[in-house]
Amino acid sequence: MLINEVSVVATQLQKDCCDELSVHSDAVADCMPTQLSESAVQSLVDSFKALADPTRIRMLHNLTRRELCVCDLAEVLGMTQSAVSHQLRYLRTLRIVKSRRDGNTVYYTCDDAHIVGLLQMGIDHISHVERDEERVYE
Repeated sequence: MLINEVSVVATQLQKDCCDELSVHSDAVADCMPTQLSESAVQSLVDSFKALADPTRIRMLHNLTRRELCVCDLAEVLGMTQSAVSHQLRYLRTLRIVKSRRDGNTVYYTCDDAHIVGLLQMGIDHISHVERDEERVYE
């Protein structure tokens, strides 16, 4: 079975690569000046990492709906306040959420419209994909 799997991977690699090495200098010249800086790449990685965690996705989804305190988020997510605080600290460090204190309570809300947009685009995308999959199985 292992030999078959290796053969399938090798066949797929052949399909995914050019049959002949031929660099298109016009395409390369067009792309070279617009390369992202290393710091921009790292910032993007950090932003997408924040969205690559199920707990943080659930948190952000709730925080796009309304401002919530740690206690409320913990209840909604079925988590400890400590675990929620840890994730919120991570999101606050990236300036994705912001907090405000009202007496003894700290409230959180989303602080980055771009991240909210990415989250909504992701939700729209999975809804679209799920509808397409349903049509295939009808």
